Amino acid sequence: MSSLIPQLSSPQTLTANPAAVYLASLGFSSRRTMRGSLDAIAKLASNGHCNATEFQWSALRYQHTTALRTALMERYAPATANKSLAALRRVLKEAWRLGQLSAEDYQRAADISNITATTLPAGRALSKEEINALLQACVSAANVNQGLRDLAMLGILRAGLRRSEVVSLDVADYTPATGGLLVHGKGRKDRECYLPQWAIAAVESWLSVRGSAPGALLKPVSKSGRILTRRLTDQAVLDVLDCLVARSGIARCTPHDLRRSFASDLLDAGVDISTVSKLMGHASASVTQKYDRRGEEAKRRAVQML
Repeated sequence: MSSLIPQLSSPQTLTANPAAVYLASLGFSSRRTMRGSLDAIAKLASNGHCNATEFQWSALRYQHTTALRTALMERYAPATANKSLAALRRVLKEAWRLGQLSAEDYQRAADISNITATTLPAGRALSKEEINALLQACVSAANVNQGLRDLAMLGILRAGLRRSEVVSLDVADYTPATGGLLVHGKGRKDRECYLPQWAIAAVESWLSVRGSAPGALLKPVSKSGRILTRRLTDQAVLDVLDCLVARSGIARCTPHDLRRSFASDLLDAGVDISTVSKLMGHASASVTQKYDRRGEEAKRRAVQML
């Protein structure tokens, strides 16, 4: 699309830039994701000349935002496009709060509807056999310390944590007596989660070689088995799981699929959705419902109960 808004003649300070103000209100993982969305919008609107911090957000009007909505709809999947539209609305709101947009211009520019589409939900739930295969890949690892770390990591992922939450855990966040984890979630919202019994044993085995010194619960392990001092990254969690998937021979899965499995298995066990929602750190049960991947077998069993 052709350029909608000219590039700023000089960069705004961070406190005057509505995109920077919005991004500063987010947690680290969300900030990185939404920064990418805003960069994409800025490049679309400026024909590739601006990123999020260079773009003149206060110049956007309704005709611009509707054109952006169409461009996003043509280029991205509905969920991705709607995430970008949500970020755009928030930046416009910050521009209004900063006095850069009138209330009327803000209301009109932000009055853009989400993109609706009927699509199959993303991701999948893992079967018990697949999870056992992943665990066996950890147990059979040639690098013993790495295998213990990976087993603990899987146990924590199995408790429904996001990978960004997994790597932010410190030793002090783990309570051995209950298997409790103090999770630092999205939006800076802390919550208590609990490990299943086998995962408690896995974390304890990892701590027996890691030690109880303060700091990151999960750490990188070198090829020689030496435990490094730095914190494991969320990208490393993805890489480790990819390696375990390759060694176990199961179909590809992501850390978030383990989170979907957690929700699906609890719902299948009859746990009420409100409790599942709290364990997952969701703002509402409607978000948790999107994680349900129990499939046709669960529907069949439900009908048989009538």
